[in-house]
Amino acid sequence: MNDESRTALAVLPEEAATGLALHPFAHVDAGRIYHPLTGVELTPGAPGFSEISRLASGLSAVDDLTPTVRDRLAAERWLLPVGEDPSKEFRLRIVSLEAHTVCNQACYFCPVSIAPREDYFMPTPLYERIVGELAAFRDTIEAVFMINYNEPTADKRFVEQVRTIRAAGLPPAVLTNGSGLTPDRIDALVEMGGLRFLSINLSTLDRERYKTERGGDHLPLVLKNLEYAKDKAIAEKMDVIVLGTGDENHKRDFAEIGERFAGSRFEVKSFEVMDRAGYLQIGLGVPRDGKKLRGCDNLGSRPIEHLHITPRAQVVLCCEDYDEFHIVGDLAETSVLDVLRGPELAKMRRMIYGLDPAPANFICNKCTFARRA
Repeated sequence: MNDESRTALAVLPEEAATGLALHPFAHVDAGRIYHPLTGVELTPGAPGFSEISRLASGLSAVDDLTPTVRDRLAAERWLLPVGEDPSKEFRLRIVSLEAHTVCNQACYFCPVSIAPREDYFMPTPLYERIVGELAAFRDTIEAVFMINYNEPTADKRFVEQVRTIRAAGLPPAVLTNGSGLTPDRIDALVEMGGLRFLSINLSTLDRERYKTERGGDHLPLVLKNLEYAKDKAIAEKMDVIVLGTGDENHKRDFAEIGERFAGSRFEVKSFEVMDRAGYLQIGLGVPRDGKKLRGCDNLGSRPIEHLHITPRAQVVLCCEDYDEFHIVGDLAETSVLDVLRGPELAKMRRMIYGLDPAPANFICNKCTFARRA
């Protein structure tokens, strides 16, 4: 969604006679309104869409609403009592649980290419304890991703980790370069019921470019694995992602990969690389417009709907935080629930949604996915 389509997110105004104001976490855009705490999405024509749009743009006030509409919007949490602080609230939807730091590639579009990490593996008992705590949120969790900046299949425990996630009633999701997605592992995944989501990062079919751009000569192995995988029910949703800079090579790669996997279970998609909140000097970056933070649109609202856990059990604000600068909790010392409702994440939510000022070096100030107004 581009910046032109976005309308300003209303910050709590002066107290109205009703004592209600538009919820500060509501995402109000020209063609879509979304509430990350409830998961409700409104489109033009839906009840409440017009009224919320006018509130957000300042064209009307809560006191202008009819009592019936006002009461309904309050019941649906589009309106919040003035003075109420929602910053400790969350709705956990996406988890990144990285069990190790190892990656066997060094892709130009990834921070690993310029700052590789020391090898470290989360102890299995700690992994199992964290997954057990995540199970309390199985009603809202849509995916537990086994990656942040690692290659999940580089862990010899990979299949058992998938089994652990499934046993907790949670939906495992795997983003991989495909080099370790061997036929034996594919068969094991299918036998246990598969994944919620499988995404293969395949940027080109040109072996020399693959080796240069990704720091590893894995293309023949990857294609062999994918040839075996393409018609297997490994996941409910199976994608091949073609990343590039939007140039002619990228367009040609997308066409060639799409042709190769046409008619298979894989859906081939094209995406342009981004700068990882200023960490890399490539791809999509943040507009330097001086606008203030008003939320997050990075596959949903990161501070409200996501949880990012490193192999050392640190919880970071966002997957873009490669240097782990914004740590909001330590699961070696506390619980998942305590982190989600704790003071550090509450502080981050307030800054991201413009309720409190954010420092100049705050990561969201450098991110293309930040909402601004």
